[in-house]
Amino acid sequence: MKKTYTLALCCFFIIIQAQTITKATSGYKITYSKSSNGTLVSAQDPILVYTNPNETLVTSEKMNSGKAEFPYEQSFINRTTNHLIQITQLHKNQSVTTADSTSLAKQNFEFLAETKTILGYKCQKAKTIINSNTIELWYTNELKVSGAPTLLGQNIGLVLEMIRNGNFVVTATKIEKVKGVQPRLLLQNTTTKSQPLDGLTYKDLVWKSRFTTLPVFKNEIINFSDVSQSNDSILRFANGTIILKKVTFPIVAKSDLIFLDLIEQSNGDAYDRTGSVFVIPQDKKQSFLDGLEKGSQTLPIYENGNGKKYQGIVATSEYAPLMELMRFFTPFGIKQYNYISLKDKVWHDKVPYRMDITDFKSALSGKTVYIGTFIGNYDKGGHKISMHVTVHPSESKLPQPNYCLPLFNTTNVMEMAGQEYATLFNHEKGLEVTFTLDKEFKNAKLRYITTGHGGWENGDEFVPKKNTLLLNGKEVYSFIPWRQDCGAYRLYNPASGNFNDGLSSSDLSRSNWCPGTATQPVDIALGDLQAGTYTIQVIIPQGAPEGGSFSAWNVSGVLFGE
Repeated sequence: MKKTYTLALCCFFIIIQAQTITKATSGYKITYSKSSNGTLVSAQDPILVYTNPNETLVTSEKMNSGKAEFPYEQSFINRTTNHLIQITQLHKNQSVTTADSTSLAKQNFEFLAETKTILGYKCQKAKTIINSNTIELWYTNELKVSGAPTLLGQNIGLVLEMIRNGNFVVTATKIEKVKGVQPRLLLQNTTTKSQPLDGLTYKDLVWKSRFTTLPVFKNEIINFSDVSQSNDSILRFANGTIILKKVTFPIVAKSDLIFLDLIEQSNGDAYDRTGSVFVIPQDKKQSFLDGLEKGSQTLPIYENGNGKKYQGIVATSEYAPLMELMRFFTPFGIKQYNYISLKDKVWHDKVPYRMDITDFKSALSGKTVYIGTFIGNYDKGGHKISMHVTVHPSESKLPQPNYCLPLFNTTNVMEMAGQEYATLFNHEKGLEVTFTLDKEFKNAKLRYITTGHGGWENGDEFVPKKNTLLLNGKEVYSFIPWRQDCGAYRLYNPASGNFNDGLSSSDLSRSNWCPGTATQPVDIALGDLQAGTYTIQVIIPQGAPEGGSFSAWNVSGVLFGE
């Protein structure tokens, strides 16, 4: 921040704190309303602009009366120095501020010959384009003051109407002359002392204050090691390939949205690996945590006739499997192998994954749960991850489920502690789970994640295979999960190699996953399910082994309903 900004801001607060009264100056209070596509925005907080020849304040009715919800931002323009001062009240006793002396002067407009009358004042038209948005401003100079309902157009006159892209309109509905108005003094009851911040820091704090962030993991290593240790906050299992943490969620409002963010880097491992973020349900007699603590052999066994035993993969009356929030796949050696040089390739140094997990609201809101992350690997360096969850206030009116039931998850997250690979689809029965609903599920849907594995030429990883799902013996959905866009993520994969045919390993199409991406869940609509007992079956024509190579399918399913 420039010294002049700091000085101007400090002087500004000295004026507020001392409540120095300058010579009374007549000015105006302008009230604005917002409309979209010709209809007034419902439950809006009208914008208020207080302005005189020397200064302008942009606020709102609720801010002015102390009834606005936090956070809220007000803008003050000192027209003598052309300083813009922005103040955001984050909480009742915390605010942040920044000052800027250049941005208002940098605004550019095309001034047009069109005119029209608003509230009895002749207005002229100005136009500008910002980030592909066309903004039209109608302003008047008849009142001998400047101001606007936003920061745009503060110096061209008094803006009485702003139109964005022809459909969103902010219009002045009332202009009141006020004797002795001093906009600076209207801030004295709605802000607290704070040191001025540079513009970027200010914007970052304001942005992050608009939603709730729940940290989960920060720069945690997921590797294969016989000396991996748990601590007070992070539990480690399966030779360090699983990390687990207790997380407490706030009460999440009905319309709010929830997102999961994860960032991964190689800490030594060069390969593409299966990753999974999951919640351990603990509402039944037995949970997956028992298997983590006592061994996979203690989990309920599923058998389908192929001669193998699969631990903890399907729901029973006394056990719930892992509830998968996100399936992801690491790229080949991102960051750790960025020293590999290829012309025209500038490798990314981290890969971000982001998933909307709002559907899980009923299992998270107001609860303390175990959230875990697994990355299958046999490398001592392994992988480094950071992860958080964000809760966003929203006015979304989309239907959201209020109940969820985890039914199956064949991803062997305890792979490095003896949990069997998901080779069960080599039998015609495939996967079958029977469950009972004690109440009706309206608009029921199955959130289904599927990825095929078998990393050789004829393995199911590289061969399209049809997935068929049946409910009580009747087919409800079938599709071929196949990703053909893997090559788009080449810059995440420095160590994936280059073949003689001009391709790299990370370019190749795969069974619903690409190195460096998250797998998109499929929502399978099941209609309204009455209380009663149901059976879901998953059938996949799994390929036969060749030598020591075999195929497997990691599938998970969670039932949602209203």
